[in-house]
Amino acid sequence: MPLLTESVVSCDNTQAMPVSLLLRYWREKRGYSVRELARRAKVGFVTVSRIENGHISPTVAMLEKLAKGLEIELRDFFPVSKRSKPTRRR
Repeated sequence: MPLLTESVVSCDNTQAMPVSLLLRYWREKRGYSVRELARRAKVGFVTVSRIENGHISPTVAMLEKLAKGLEIELRDFFPVSKRSKPTRRR
């Protein structure tokens, strides 16, 4: 499977990028196998695989563990897309 590119993470559409793709992106960017990430995050490797394949959705607590294992911030799973500025309500 080819590595995901930076352009995937900075996609400019109105839909959020699935966490599964972002998890795989960061894992591959770090050069970790699924088992290596699981070891670093102190979670089961099957769990990591199931999240990456979209079979389960991670909890915030799980994302925190994965972020720590990847040495990234939790917010890196939620990249900011280019959006119009919010309008002020009166």
